[in-house]
Amino acid sequence: MNLLVTGAYNCTQEQLNRITEIGNNIVFHKMEKDDLPCSYDWVEGVICNGLFLHHPIEKFTNLRFIQLTSAGYDRVDMNYVNEHDIQIFNARGVYSIPMAEFAVCGVLDLYKQSRFFYDNQKQHRWDKHRGLFELFGKTVCIVGSGNVGTECAKRFKAFDTTVYAVDICKPQSEIYDKYFSLEKITDAISQSDVIVLTLPLTEQTKYMFDKKMFLYFKSNAILVNIARGAIVNQDDLINALNNKQLYGAVLDVFETEPLQADSPLWDMPNVIITPHNSFVGEGNMQRLTNIILYNLEMYNR
Repeated sequence: MNLLVTGAYNCTQEQLNRITEIGNNIVFHKMEKDDLPCSYDWVEGVICNGLFLHHPIEKFTNLRFIQLTSAGYDRVDMNYVNEHDIQIFNARGVYSIPMAEFAVCGVLDLYKQSRFFYDNQKQHRWDKHRGLFELFGKTVCIVGSGNVGTECAKRFKAFDTTVYAVDICKPQSEIYDKYFSLEKITDAISQSDVIVLTLPLTEQTKYMFDKKMFLYFKSNAILVNIARGAIVNQDDLINALNNKQLYGAVLDVFETEPLQADSPLWDMPNVIITPHNSFVGEGNMQRLTNIILYNLEMYNR
């Protein structure tokens, strides 16, 4: 197969050699936005992330295989993919572990007032804080109980929490204590202390968390968004935080990235902001390589 590999797969030469050995001709394309180093009709398969944001998928007339380096499909025209019988694979499971660890870390940062103690340390100030919370005994609602959500559930469960799943289908994992359909999401949220978003961005989920949804939040609840920014209406979240409709938020993703410098979220003491960084972990490349090799081997049979 003629395979275009983009810089989204930041692999070693040894890993590229392994892909070649299993029956592929490789052209490497470092920057996805740049002009291709080959003709569009040469390409039969791609390993990429946002390639089709810069190069219309329709130009790849012989495309039959897509391996994404992302877990989400939102940067690909899935209608076109399905209509043209293109096999597409995502990076399912590659980033789940670091993302789940990040979710727990963010909640604990807020519960244990890490920012307060960090500021005190910089000033060499010995000052106790009597308002710390425990994760023990809390109820955690995972909205989107796929691979990332289930890895989150495993880790929160280790803190002796009750874990709910909200999804269109009941998860197979027994780690969840209770399942709620999407139609019952407000029932789950109204009982939860931590709400973790790991669901995909679709027309149905865009702005799902708006001012109406925040009315169901406990005043001591924490929202964790490691999914996609547009699932949350940012203005409504800001208003909800200002009105103390929830305790705080851990935000790794935003509808517009980078987050605008003048956004009030930056200065809120009960908000943790990271630059779409929750997926990073030293084990990612090996997990991604394993998936890519497996999918290519199965396709080339």
